[in-house]
Amino acid sequence: MVSARGRREQVAFLEARGQSRRRACALLSVARSSVGYTSRLVARDAAALADMRLLAGQYPRFGYRRIRIYLERCGHVMSVERAHRLWRAAGLQVPRRRPRKRIATGRPRPVPATGPNHVWAYDFVFDACANGQPLKCLTVIDEFTRESLAIDVAGSIRSARVIEVLSRLVSTHGAPRHLRSDNGPEFVSRAILRWLHAANIDTALSDPGKPWQNGADESFNGKFRDECLSLEWFRNRTEASVVIERWRRHYNEDRPHSSLQYLTPVAYKAQITSEQLTGAPASAIFQ
Repeated sequence: MVSARGRREQVAFLEARGQSRRRACALLSVARSSVGYTSRLVARDAAALADMRLLAGQYPRFGYRRIRIYLERCGHVMSVERAHRLWRAAGLQVPRRRPRKRIATGRPRPVPATGPNHVWAYDFVFDACANGQPLKCLTVIDEFTRESLAIDVAGSIRSARVIEVLSRLVSTHGAPRHLRSDNGPEFVSRAILRWLHAANIDTALSDPGKPWQNGADESFNGKFRDECLSLEWFRNRTEASVVIERWRRHYNEDRPHSSLQYLTPVAYKAQITSEQLTGAPASAIFQ
């Protein structure tokens, strides 16, 4: 009964048992002026709390730190501590996933990215539609800006289609210096190696059994599955392509990224480009 709220509750309890407020306050040594006090904090937090609940329902896999960025965009500027207090007051939490086995990652990654368009990484993610159609998604990202360059969705993706997707991206963004992947048959086929040689793009293959060497794309694939594939229900492959492309644009243009100081990949890329044009030193956030 040490808190002000606890003392007010005890006074209300005695009043409900027939005691007057004056008598209840005297018995409990509580100032009568504090009993009628109404906290202004509740009224101040009401709007932000309502928007927080709305955003938490819209993005069920986001925690309070990322939701805080969306609240700032809505005009509710607050500290991390206040966001955490409101998050707990609303009873919100992100469902915990089972802990995964930790592996040693102290060894240096082959060819770390040092700037935009320096290292691209690509990999496959598998899923299925409600009608039984399999989904094979080719994900391509820029390791430095974390931008999702493409997510190609099909039932089967062979080396010819991989080359088609990469050719389209090179014509749009320019060619990277290195292309990182694992040693899957789609990535080490003669057709792809010939195309990479003709495009003057070096490979940065992960060692067999070491997927963490392609950690940037593995991390993206985890977010892609957690925030899109696991939440969406695709009736067919066409619908899956539309929904996945919409999520990709959301990831690039709207979703704040914690490793980019909570900027979006597009905003971070624009910041780096601006620094390069003005001659200012580009701060490499990627680690």
